[in-house]
Amino acid sequence: MTYDYHEPETVADAVALLTRYGEDAHLVAGATAFTLLWRQGLLRPGHVIGLRRIASLGAITSARGGLVIGATATHRAIERSSDVARYCPALTRTFASVATVRVRNQATIGGNLAHADPAQDPPPMLMALDAKVVAASSAGERTILLDELFVDVFTTSLRNGEIITSVRLPPLAAGTRATYLKFLPQTADDYATVSVAATLRLAGDGTVADVRVALGAAGPTPVRAHAVEDALRGAVPDAKLIADAAALVDADIAPFDDVRGSAAYKREMARVWTERALVSLVEAA
Repeated sequence: MTYDYHEPETVADAVALLTRYGEDAHLVAGATAFTLLWRQGLLRPGHVIGLRRIASLGAITSARGGLVIGATATHRAIERSSDVARYCPALTRTFASVATVRVRNQATIGGNLAHADPAQDPPPMLMALDAKVVAASSAGERTILLDELFVDVFTTSLRNGEIITSVRLPPLAAGTRATYLKFLPQTADDYATVSVAATLRLAGDGTVADVRVALGAAGPTPVRAHAVEDALRGAVPDAKLIADAAALVDADIAPFDDVRGSAAYKREMARVWTERALVSLVEAA
C-alpha cells in the first residue's frame, strides 16, 4: 500500500496539510516509529507529512538560563549539543542511552514524545526537569506540561491538527542535581525494565528544597512519583528517609507484565532504582 509524501518548508504549510487531510495524514520526522508501525500494518495513512525540511524545528538554543529544543532535533544532536551539556549533563546522558547511534542519528525528540511509548528514555528525564511541549495548529500555539501530555500507551493529549514544534525547559535553580538511571534486562540498547529520572536541590540547612522523580516503563505512561516527592520535601534526607520514601513509589505506578519482567518484579525494581537515584543525588549534593 502506498501513500502520498509531502515535505512542507514552514510550520504553517505543515499545519495546512494536516488540516486538509485530517485523519488520513500522519506526521513524521525521523520516521523510526512510523516505519515499524507501517511495516506491521498498524498504520496506513494516505498522506505522510515529513517535517525535516522545516529548518526552524531543528534548533537547540539556550534561552534565559533555560533550554529550547526544536521538535526535529535528533537524539544524537541533543546528545552532542554543548547547550544541553551546560544546562544539564544528565539530560545529555539520557539521550546518549537511547538505543544505538544509528537510531539516535535518525530519531527526533518530537517524534519520541508524540509516539508516547511508556518505555522510552527521554520522557522521564524531561518530566523531572519540568519540561513543557509547544504545539502549533490552525488555532495558534499552546503549551502542554509534559506531565499532562501522556494519556495512555501510544496516546497523547495532542489535539487533531496539532504539531509539536519544540520542547522548553525552564532554568534550573542553583545547586540542582539530576540523574537518570535505567535497569536493563539484557543489552545496553534494549528498553528498560524500569527507568528513574530525578532532580534534587538541598536548602542551606540540609533539607530538601525541591525534588522531582519520574519513572518510565512503570505503567501505561511515564509517571511522576508524587508520593516519593512529598515524603522528601522539607526533610533532611538520611538513608532511612530515602529508603522509606522510595518504597512509596508503589502508589504512583501501574506496571504490567511483559517480556522484561512481571508487574510485581517491576514494582520492586522501581523501589530499588528510585532509592539508588535519590542516594546518588544526595551524595552528589
